[in-house]
Amino acid sequence: MASTKICAFEELGINEAVKVEIDGVPIVVVRDAADAVFAIGDTCTHGDISLSEGFVEDDTVECWAHGSKFSLKTGKPLNLPAYEPVPVYKVDLIDGDVYIDPSVIVPV
Repeated sequence: MASTKICAFEELGINEAVKVEIDGVPIVVVRDAADAVFAIGDTCTHGDISLSEGFVEDDTVECWAHGSKFSLKTGKPLNLPAYEPVPVYKVDLIDGDVYIDPSVIVPV
């Protein structure tokens, strides 16, 4: 599968979670304060809740329902009740646009 253009880099707000769906795969995209862009699975592994509705702080996104925080870099939960990681997807910035390929999961 090829990378899909999500949006222009400048359209992403700093520390705001944006939900996208590519070929049925829900993904949350975050631009952090250092202008790095991350893409992780959008579904909390504890409660089947959309992480894009959660809170972004530093390099984490927190599930609003039960408070599990997930690393934007590794997808690993940093606290309970979640204990399973979410997938991390490769992000490419090309000519000012954000591209994601949901078939490429970044090993951590």
